[in-house]
Amino acid sequence: MKIRRLLTAGIAVGALALAGCSTNDSSAPKADSTGGAADTSSSGDIRIDVITHAAPGDSFWDVVKAGAVQAGKDENVDMHYNSDPDVGKQATLIDNAVAAGTDGLVVSMANPDGLEKSIKAAVAAGVPVVTINSGIDQWKQFGAITHVGQSETLAGKAAGDQLNSLGLKNVLCVIQEAGNVGLEQRCAGAKSTFSGSMTNLQVDNTDLSGSEATIESKIQADPTIDGILTLGGDMSGQAVKAVDNTGANIKVATFDVNADVVQNIIDGKLQFAIDQQPYVQGYLGVTAVYLKVLNGNDLGGGQPVYSGPAIITKDNAEAVLKFAQNGTR
Repeated sequence: MKIRRLLTAGIAVGALALAGCSTNDSSAPKADSTGGAADTSSSGDIRIDVITHAAPGDSFWDVVKAGAVQAGKDENVDMHYNSDPDVGKQATLIDNAVAAGTDGLVVSMANPDGLEKSIKAAVAAGVPVVTINSGIDQWKQFGAITHVGQSETLAGKAAGDQLNSLGLKNVLCVIQEAGNVGLEQRCAGAKSTFSGSMTNLQVDNTDLSGSEATIESKIQADPTIDGILTLGGDMSGQAVKAVDNTGANIKVATFDVNADVVQNIIDGKLQFAIDQQPYVQGYLGVTAVYLKVLNGNDLGGGQPVYSGPAIITKDNAEAVLKFAQNGTR
């Protein structure tokens, strides 16, 4: 870190507090899947790049971004957010950020193998890296400081226990992103504790209406299905619609939370949600890099920092709803 950064960090606080953008401002820059940088701060001497595998329009990643934006504002850094669901393009975004002189990286690793070279090159160049959301099994070997997220296996096991409590016997586990190892771990974890039968169903999170049709077709083909576990908040809404369309007596549960998910839990359309608290991932990811650059701190003590799982049911959904409506849960 340049000496100038240390000298100006304190002076810049007042000005940057005025310049920072609001987390809940609908005019805030959106994730850019084309590779162009989405600046979220007009000034700041420490540059941090957040690069995720988010697809455009995914409400989960809007919450991750909101946390990163707020951390950038609170810590007065020059925060850039970019995303691309194509692992090759995501790797290029990482390489480009390093070439542009970033001071630190926050990266999600849905496909760790495809990002290994770029992340190790960044670390070798002296750029601190924190992984978030996906990559809990690889972050250390890639040289990252820590990982902020949940153990997908443990979260899956918690979901399996919840499904058992509902008395279900034949459940679909709906995977919305092909090749995402974290999603596969969720289904495997749920299957390991679920006492009934569980079958994986592949759909496409970028085609919600098509996914709804795929789920509906599967329900119609197998009348013994009595439960559906989706792995994303947006997909849970499609599963609810598919069940309504068929009139089947099927209970639906999900991973991940948004306002619609919480309202559906309150209304009895969803049984529970496993919440990995994505706002925490964005916020603590940026904060961990900031502390490393500013003060040489290593968060986590060589271990991951867990953001979940938290379990949302009808008992606590009302308390979560206002935060989900604000775009921070």
